[in-house]
Amino acid sequence: MGMTIANPDKAKSAADQTLSIPFAAEGHRPWVDNYPEGIKWNVPIRVTPIHEQVLAACDRVPDNPAMDFLGAVTDYKTLKRQILNFAGALQNEYGVTHGTRVALLLPNTPFYPVAYYALLMLGAVVVNCNPLYSLGELSHIVGNADADIMVTLDLAQVFEKAEALVARGHIKHVIVCSFPSALPVVKRTLFSIAKRRDLADINASPIRDKIRWFDKLIDLGIAPAPAEIDPVNDIAVQQYTGGTTGLPKGAMLTHANVSANVDQIDKWGCGVFYAPSKVVAILPFFHIFAMTVCMNVPLSNGIETIMLPRFDIKSFLDLMQRKRPNILPSVPTLLHAIANNRHTRPEIISSLELAISGGAPLPSETRDDFEKVSPALLAEGYGLTECSPVVCCAALRVPSKPMSIGMPLPGTDIQFRDLDDPDKEVPPGERGELVVKGAQVMAGYYKNDEATKEATSNGFFRTGDVGYVDEDGYVFLVDRIKDLILCSGFNVYPRNIEEALLHHEAVDEVNVIGVKDEYRGEAPVAFIKFNEGMSATPAELKTFLAERISKIEMPRDFIFKEELPKTLIGKLSKKELREEYAQMIADKQAGTNDAQ
Repeated sequence: MGMTIANPDKAKSAADQTLSIPFAAEGHRPWVDNYPEGIKWNVPIRVTPIHEQVLAACDRVPDNPAMDFLGAVTDYKTLKRQILNFAGALQNEYGVTHGTRVALLLPNTPFYPVAYYALLMLGAVVVNCNPLYSLGELSHIVGNADADIMVTLDLAQVFEKAEALVARGHIKHVIVCSFPSALPVVKRTLFSIAKRRDLADINASPIRDKIRWFDKLIDLGIAPAPAEIDPVNDIAVQQYTGGTTGLPKGAMLTHANVSANVDQIDKWGCGVFYAPSKVVAILPFFHIFAMTVCMNVPLSNGIETIMLPRFDIKSFLDLMQRKRPNILPSVPTLLHAIANNRHTRPEIISSLELAISGGAPLPSETRDDFEKVSPALLAEGYGLTECSPVVCCAALRVPSKPMSIGMPLPGTDIQFRDLDDPDKEVPPGERGELVVKGAQVMAGYYKNDEATKEATSNGFFRTGDVGYVDEDGYVFLVDRIKDLILCSGFNVYPRNIEEALLHHEAVDEVNVIGVKDEYRGEAPVAFIKFNEGMSATPAELKTFLAERISKIEMPRDFIFKEELPKTLIGKLSKKELREEYAQMIADKQAGTNDAQ
């Protein structure tokens, strides 16, 4: 890739801790002999708590920029001061200690890393909350987590949810960060004039007696008494997952889990994430992928993370021209938006040397479109919340096999198990359920022993994803077990249909779900968003698909929409489409009954 990367001493000391997972001698591991040059698979993994690594980076490069937020830069010595002062205030003003669960309801701002590392330093547990979640979803998360302190923003759209959580009795104390204070001086002035209505009136809030300002807590200048951390057993982050299939479960990630994944990524990257690299943080820190790759990895290595509070193409292109970053962690829909926007020009994003795609399968069409505007190496990775999150990744310096999610990271063992017998491993090339073992795999689900038991088999975590490993050790995923459609006794994988439809020139985005079918048991239904100014009829799409998929895979219905529902990180969501289709059927049946 031509990166000019220095490999600095990460200030390892005698206090550094490592962990070796005892992998069984048996098992198919074809990747071991095919690993990228210079990387070893079965190696000890560093589990020194991540906040200690970040504070060490602050001491190592105090004057270097740590964070850029819309042009406002925080250097490492300032980051350290804020972390220590906030930790001291939490400890002395609120009694935050080992095991205290504190909710963060924050988009990407400089406040998030400060609060995150301060909490970990005290042995407290970070409970991440998505600001776009409904009040019901947030109530479940903070209630299940037993979090009674929340850190949030004074933006009305976010603060009003914190206010409501206090009214419902879930939260007792709210720490409010001033969004304008994070901006550069000129933008702060413009915001106070043009965007004042976006701010909540904190002084008029009915919960004002339960509110403290973040900045004032920092200014107290209280030194914390750091907690003794047991990396293997102490929980660092409680990350909620699985909301698409029921109530979200709290995956308990230990300090060792979190730091192990950072070290695994470092080892896999061979210096990619060292100075002078700069990482773009568009993906939200409260999402596990961004928390690790956009925040923990760069800040523990003493490099700069350049954040946006949300994605819009103009802000992204401005950022690219202003900062010239070289690493872009991303998701397929974001890459699609960048590649297909008329304002994107190769010279604007020419500094990019590496783009990492995660969060959802990367369609070949999106890969092709992105490669037309950027020479950056595009590497697809794979992970899960329960694995802190990264399990597999394509090589970050040389191309990997197309459509593969790469190989297991160092210190990560995987198997593919029989779909009917989760204790039986299948050989390379045969499809099965992916299971994972490694230092990054969670301790379990909070207050949910049954779900924890169901998610494990013979010491491995069951991912629920179907795929296979080839003879060279490259991993390929086919689909989610829960998304798999059983048509007339045959397994139909939505991803296969989606990939075929994306090759049609009129199709911009597509999401396929399975629905009940009297004849076949289940049948696929395709929801499609067309490219601007283009369209196709169901008959034309069926003709197009006839040569690309089997008859059993042919969608029963094609439903055309102006937009397809997505999660906050841009992952196409099937949950809303299933609900929409069920409502369509119910309305249709109600209309038939009325007519009779």
